[in-house]
Amino acid sequence: MIVRTVLGDVDPAELGTTYAHEHLVFDGPLVEDRFPDLHLHDVDAAVTELAACAAAGAGAMVDALPAGIGRDPYRLAEVSRRSGVHLVAATGVHSPRWYPGLSWANETEPETLADLFIAELTEGIDRFDYRGPVIDRSPYRAGIVKIGSINEQPDERDRRVFAAAALTHQRTGVPILTHCEDGKGGFAQVALLSDLGVAPDRVVLSHTDKVLDVGYHRDLLDTGANVEYDQALRQAPGAERGTGWLVAEMVGLGYSAQVMLGTDGARRSMWTSLGGSPGLAALLTDFVPELTRRGLPEGAIGLMLVDNPARVLAFDPVVPE
Repeated sequence: MIVRTVLGDVDPAELGTTYAHEHLVFDGPLVEDRFPDLHLHDVDAAVTELAACAAAGAGAMVDALPAGIGRDPYRLAEVSRRSGVHLVAATGVHSPRWYPGLSWANETEPETLADLFIAELTEGIDRFDYRGPVIDRSPYRAGIVKIGSINEQPDERDRRVFAAAALTHQRTGVPILTHCEDGKGGFAQVALLSDLGVAPDRVVLSHTDKVLDVGYHRDLLDTGANVEYDQALRQAPGAERGTGWLVAEMVGLGYSAQVMLGTDGARRSMWTSLGGSPGLAALLTDFVPELTRRGLPEGAIGLMLVDNPARVLAFDPVVPE
């Protein structure tokens, strides 16, 4: 079993404390024009931000930006090399709003999409981020498939994308990370992927802690899927019924082996290296101590930050026929 990082395959035990959903390079015309707070393009700033995380104990991060909306494998590799933090890059396709004028992302059939994803996992991420007619494979490979939907029930476009992700998983073994808009839609995503032959324990549902309802999360986790909580740094510290409360409830109910943590920190206003606050390191310097104050045992915290990501990100590499 290996984890595929941008700098090469590593033993899962080498990851250490892992942020399960981040965005370290997010640079393209759409994001620069319409979402300036998300425009993350400065390698030096990313290295500085990750240095603080590494000093707090971070060993690895998942960069969850899929194809076509602002990746740069060369900059990701430089950030990883200079910071000493393992980075797992994503291939895949996000929700439709990120692809104006790029009909391939919304209209291509599953087999063709899967071929594009698999090539980034086995050969190299496209230098041009699948945004042009030319493909130039970098030496840096993806290690996870990221897909997204915005409705609680998948539409025809979502079904094509999810089918492509399922084919990619079946042919390579890599895990699947999903975007749940406003924390919702996870049930339908897991059901669709299960119908397509993906075991729920190979699926990670992101942002679900936007819904602060214990019953909702209990039902989600009962499907066998994993969840990734990443809203803590957007909430008031120690919020009475925030992500910390939700984590404590889920651990108390016995779900600690299915929960992972991240920041989804794709905001200039969140990075201390860019003058923002509280900084990505706050996941470890502020939020983990909050979990301890809430009575979570060290073993449960270790599961969420170390063991669960290592398990989910690991796979036996298969060379597609």
